[in-house]
Amino acid sequence: MAVTLDPATCRVALLAGGTSGEREISLASGKGAGEALRQAGFAVTELDPASKDDLKALIDGNFDVAFLCLHGKGGEDGQLQGFLEVIGLPYTGPGVWSSATAMNKAKSKVFYAREGIATAPFFSLERGCSYDVETIAQVMDGTCVVKPATEGSALGIYIVEGEESIREAIEEVFKIDSLVVVERFIKGTELTVAVLGNDEPYALPIIEIVPRGEFYDFDSKYALGGSQHICPAPLGEALTQRVQAMAVAAHRALECTGVSRSDFILDEEGTPWILETNTIPGMTSTSLLPDAARAAGIEFPELCTRLIVSALEAKAR
Repeated sequence: MAVTLDPATCRVALLAGGTSGEREISLASGKGAGEALRQAGFAVTELDPASKDDLKALIDGNFDVAFLCLHGKGGEDGQLQGFLEVIGLPYTGPGVWSSATAMNKAKSKVFYAREGIATAPFFSLERGCSYDVETIAQVMDGTCVVKPATEGSALGIYIVEGEESIREAIEEVFKIDSLVVVERFIKGTELTVAVLGNDEPYALPIIEIVPRGEFYDFDSKYALGGSQHICPAPLGEALTQRVQAMAVAAHRALECTGVSRSDFILDEEGTPWILETNTIPGMTSTSLLPDAARAAGIEFPELCTRLIVSALEAKAR
């Protein structure tokens, strides 16, 4: 259902902060989005879900929509989305199931595979359960990536080779997450594709990420000068369309609404492999979604407006 929106009469609760390990990044996203929303003419109230008083204000505030700038557990994994569903407040980004599934890198791989979206072979390990590191090393056949299944922003990622190094990395990741993903390392070019929309989603221009370090880690994402973004990525028309179609397919496979951003590795043979899908992309000055939108001619205030329109349309369906 199409929604006609007058920003001047739309009361926005901007949610940022939270209690995850990505709290500071969330606050930075909230600052960026808040400035853009006010430029677009919205009345914005900033609230932090880490505060019970702010949660009460969210219930009592008579808001029209919640704009989510929360990253990590408790904000990006469906928990807050469920709370917003209960109080009947529309919110930006995907819903409860989509958020929870995308946040879990092991579960999302199952749905990618169902849609024929190439993803690296992997093991999913649970804290407290035994695992066979010899088998893991044999299947990985060389270098592998060990990472937490339910954390974002490249927190706790190790690129290792050999049984002892794999075991050490697994045990380190278990310190921050109860579920660990070990997947085959694919060397290549890092790409990311943002997708906007509900029933008819469309991909924004592809960004090639050139990290300062070995891979796109936490510092590369958020430190000034930590990475270079090339947008549109110089892939050629056929490959560009292929990767964009994969991003849209991932958006649909996880039943996303509003926005998603999927990360890929383009291997040395020219095959794209999906890594993960983010349901609340960053909104900082170095973030990828605003960069891709600008390359498509969509300035930051308009991008935020489109996300709110999508949220209201999803609620009206």
